[in-house]
Amino acid sequence: MDAALKALKFSAQLAFAAAFAELMLPLLRREFAAVDALLPVPLHRWRQALRGFNQAEELCRPLARATGLPVATAVRRVRATEAQSGLGRAARRRNLRAAFALAAPLKCRYPLLVDDVMTTGETCWQLSLLLRAHGAEQVGVLTVARAANGRQPGSGVSKV
Repeated sequence: MDAALKALKFSAQLAFAAAFAELMLPLLRREFAAVDALLPVPLHRWRQALRGFNQAEELCRPLARATGLPVATAVRRVRATEAQSGLGRAARRRNLRAAFALAAPLKCRYPLLVDDVMTTGETCWQLSLLLRAHGAEQVGVLTVARAANGRQPGSGVSKV
C-alpha cells in the first residue's frame, strides 16, 4: 500500500488513483450515502504546479463518475505549508493554521473530504472547521489509508 501511494503521489502513476477509488467506492456508498459533494483536499498552487496534479482530485474523478456527486472546488490552500510528512502532531497543527480558505460560496451541506493518507487528521480537522464555519452541517472524511500511530500508512481503505 505504501509503495502504491508513493507511486501515485510522487511518480505520477495516476492509474493507482482509479484502482484506489474502486476500493473506496463501496465504503463511500455504505457509510456516506447522504453526502452531497466530494471535496478533494487542496494542494497549494505551487506544490500542485511542481507535482503536476493533485492526488486527491485524481481520486475524486472516478468517484464522481461512479456516484454522480459533484466535485466541490470552493476551498483553496492559501498558504504554502511545509510538507506534513516528518512533522509531529503539534508541528502539523501549527503548520496548517490559516492554510485554507473559501474561494467561493460553499454549495453543499455535507461534503466528503477525499485524500490519499490521513496521519494525525490535522488537515481534515482544519478543513472541517472551515467548512462548518461556512455552512456545512456535517463533514465526512474518506482516505485510501490511515497511518498507523501517525507514522506509516496502513493497508486497505479507511473511513474516519
